Amino acid sequence: MTKYNIALIPGDGIGPELMSSAKMLLESINDKTSVKFSLTEVDAGDNALSKFGKALPDFTLDAIKKSDACLKAPVGESAADVIIVLRRLFDLYANIRPAKSFPNIKSISENVDLVTVRENTEDVYLGWEFYANSDTVVALRVISEKASRRIAEYAFKTAVMRGEKKKVVSVHKANVLRKSDGLFKNICRDVSTEFPQIEYSELYVDACAMNLIRNPESFDVIVTTNLFGDILSDEAAQVVGGLGMGPAGNIGENFSLFEPVHGAAFDIAGKNIANPCSIFLSTKMMLDWLGEKFKDPLLFTEAIKIENAIVSLLKQNYKTIDIGGKLSTSEFTRMLLDIW
Repeated sequence: MTKYNIALIPGDGIGPELMSSAKMLLESINDKTSVKFSLTEVDAGDNALSKFGKALPDFTLDAIKKSDACLKAPVGESAADVIIVLRRLFDLYANIRPAKSFPNIKSISENVDLVTVRENTEDVYLGWEFYANSDTVVALRVISEKASRRIAEYAFKTAVMRGEKKKVVSVHKANVLRKSDGLFKNICRDVSTEFPQIEYSELYVDACAMNLIRNPESFDVIVTTNLFGDILSDEAAQVVGGLGMGPAGNIGENFSLFEPVHGAAFDIAGKNIANPCSIFLSTKMMLDWLGEKFKDPLLFTEAIKIENAIVSLLKQNYKTIDIGGKLSTSEFTRMLLDIW
């Protein structure tokens, strides 16, 4: 029997409350099924910075390196010193952001089910900026054939595995950024020829942003560069009701990290009112990834049960206080565990 080693980062603000809910879920799976976990909590974020002088202490990195996957709750002002470092260290090249309509969650459309596949390692997020003179800053944008090809391949493989739409749209601004986005566009076109069963199209990023509002249900898989993907995936989350329902995966070849997409929400921290659905759905994504990596169908079964339980509660309009419901974080968590 395989035991999966999971590193847990409780983070800051509402992070520890959300991680408590996720940990209860993982412990319940461990106790009631044949799926077994070894859970290790590690420090990272603002609290770690104040206690140890580093937002990502060495002992935390060591624990993460020994794990099969990491589940991270939101962290505070030191977020870039945590997640960007981990993305680069583990080469987590694909940022995967599903956006889906859920019952009784306000959405532009009730039929949205899309995923943004965002390149996660280059673009302006490398932070290569310098002063050209005293009043002018230049930021360098890096787009490579290698990174563009592997994110395009990931997007098309994702479309193959999803539902009936089987569509990929490449989003860029090659009419202005002719060399960098031109390269990305051409690589996506090249990869599309390897997947004739997938409907391929292209959109300029501004047109994509508009169509996400006007016709969000038409999208299936969006593949794009780092900066554009960061913006569009947040927009897509708002289309389906906000970041509180938004999970994310940072995917590498041999290791992946999963996290809610929203921030630490210090204004409601400690009040026990935060919606835990985002971290539950991130946990679901983690189980799916582990199931695929280790060829374990039991993990897929538990992942499906998590989403089904969330849908069941939302259909009955059971929601936490921060999204207009009456339940506390812990009450919603207990209800989910009861029906899971």
